[in-house]
Amino acid sequence: MSAIILDGSMVHYEALGRGRPIVFLHGWVGSWRYWINAMQIASTSFRAYAVDLFGFGDTTRDPLRYSIERQADIINRFLEEMGIGKVAIVGHDLGALVGFSFIKQWPHSVDRMMAVNCPLDYEAINTRMRTSSMTELVDWLAARTPEATSALSDASKSDPLAVSASMKGFEANSLFADIRNLGVPSLLVYGPNDPAITLPSQERLDGLPNHMHQVTLEGTGHFPMIDNPNQFNRLMTDFLALDSGASPRELQMKEEWKRRVR
Repeated sequence: MSAIILDGSMVHYEALGRGRPIVFLHGWVGSWRYWINAMQIASTSFRAYAVDLFGFGDTTRDPLRYSIERQADIINRFLEEMGIGKVAIVGHDLGALVGFSFIKQWPHSVDRMMAVNCPLDYEAINTRMRTSSMTELVDWLAARTPEATSALSDASKSDPLAVSASMKGFEANSLFADIRNLGVPSLLVYGPNDPAITLPSQERLDGLPNHMHQVTLEGTGHFPMIDNPNQFNRLMTDFLALDSGASPRELQMKEEWKRRVR
């Protein structure tokens, strides 16, 4: 286990590989663990980091840092302390929101963003996600993705306040208007069988600016990186291979993504 002390609090992270930096951010259910496979693939070309947010996994519980904006600050401080420059971010549900909040505050620190099953407004989050205990959420989601059971083993370490505080903050500010105007190349990835997050409407997707794109990974649910790791990792690798500043719409040049890209 690796850890760093940031402003008196312990932040747990794991790292693999060498090369340009990429940061993986987990969601409301679990910890860094469900990124293990994706990290291993990314580490062949990148220095891959996975960070536990405040109140999750082995990072310090600190209710004063549970808002999405304060969670984004953990990334900024982490990069500063580790001497890391511009990064790519891969975030899942809450992690995607934290990533976008980080871009809003430090736009020049991010080269590109891959947002997985990211709710674009509060209503997109299933009521069960907002009200159930962590044990209930793990049972509910793992029943649909049995392979996720071991990857979600750290979910019991989560502070319920970390979940509820970020949910309340997101309800007050959906971030979508900000996301549209950030200008950082961003790929939105969704599993159409996700019971937890409702996919954006076609009208909303059609209105995405040129620096944003959406891909649906058929046959996957809330954890595309676990439901179909080979497909997810190919998409991630292709996105990361694009030239810096290139629109993710260039993924349409590959036949595999042409049929699924919106």
